[in-house]
Amino acid sequence: MALTTLIAGAPPSYAAGAVNIYSARHYQADDKLYAEFTRRTGIQVNRIEAGDEALLERLRTEGSSSPADVLLLVDAARLSRAAAEGLFSPVDSRVLQSRIPETLRSAKEPGGYAWWGFSRRARIIVYNRQRFGERAPQSYAELADPRFKGAVCTRSAAHPYMLSLIAAQIEHQGEAAAERWAKGVVSNFARPPRGGDTDQIKAAASGECGVALSNTYYLARLMRSSRPEDQDVIRKVGFVWPDQKGRGTHINITGGGMVRFSKNRESALAFLEFIASDEAQRMLADGNNEWPTVPGVVVSNAALDAMGSFVDDKLPIAAIGARQAEAARLIDKAGWR
Repeated sequence: MALTTLIAGAPPSYAAGAVNIYSARHYQADDKLYAEFTRRTGIQVNRIEAGDEALLERLRTEGSSSPADVLLLVDAARLSRAAAEGLFSPVDSRVLQSRIPETLRSAKEPGGYAWWGFSRRARIIVYNRQRFGERAPQSYAELADPRFKGAVCTRSAAHPYMLSLIAAQIEHQGEAAAERWAKGVVSNFARPPRGGDTDQIKAAASGECGVALSNTYYLARLMRSSRPEDQDVIRKVGFVWPDQKGRGTHINITGGGMVRFSKNRESALAFLEFIASDEAQRMLADGNNEWPTVPGVVVSNAALDAMGSFVDDKLPIAAIGARQAEAARLIDKAGWR
C-alpha cells in the first residue's frame, strides 16, 4: 500500500497480517500510533519494549530465528551500532526518501538505507538562574571556559546521548581539538558525572551545579508536570540553545528500520512508511515531547512552544554515528567517566 493511501485513510489493500516491532520507546501515547496503523491497514502490531541494549542483545542472540520485523531505537549511536552489526535490512523506499531529510537517515548502502530518523530532540544547556543569570554559556565550547570552573554537571560521557554530542564535536573540529575541549569540560566539573538528564536539571536548580547538559524532552516533561516540586525546579533554571550564532544546536533522533531477518517485509515497510505520515509523525513526536523529522509537520505541545524556535546543527546524523568509536576513545583520554 502506498503511503498516500495510508494518509488518505482509504480502505487498506493489505490482507490482515502482522508486524513484530522491537521498540526502545516506552510511551503510552505510542499505543494510539499502533492502533491507528492497524485501523488503516488491517495489520496487527505485536511489540516487545525494552532498553536499546537489551533489544540489540536479543537480536544478536536470536539471529535468523528472530521474529522481529522492525527495530526502533532512541539514539544515533545505537542505530549506527545496529547497522554496523548487520541487524538492519536496507530499505529502498521512495516514500521515505521523499519524507525524511537525507541528514536524518543512515548513509546509503546497496539496497537502500539501514535506518531512518522519525523524531528529533536537541541537546541544550540548562543553568541556575540565580548563579549565572545573563552569563550562561551560549555554546558547547564555553562549557570548557575557566569561568565555569566547578560549575558543570553532565551524565556519564559513556552514555549514548553524550557520546553522540562528543562525536559531533569530533566531526566538526577534529579529534585533537575535541579532546582539548573535553578536558576543559572535565576540569570544570562540579562533581563526577552521575544520574540522567533530569538529575542534571535538578542539580542545576538546587545550586549543586551552575550549568548542565540535557535533552530537550527532559526539560519539557518538567515544564508539563503538575507536581509542585517540578514547577519549583523550572522556576530556578533557564536554558540556552547552544551555538545559535554558529553551527547550531546538536540534535539526535529516534529512528528505526527493517530487521535483517524480517519474515513480514511488506508489513514492516508499510509500518515504516506509515510513521513518516503527517498524523503518525505528530503522534510519535508528541509522545516524548520531541519534534517530527518530516519538514512542515507541526506538533501542538505547550512546553515546546514555550521553548521557542532554534537553529539546529545540520550535521548528518549518520556522520555522528560513524564517530562513536573515536568518541569512546576520547572520553577515556579526557577522563570524562
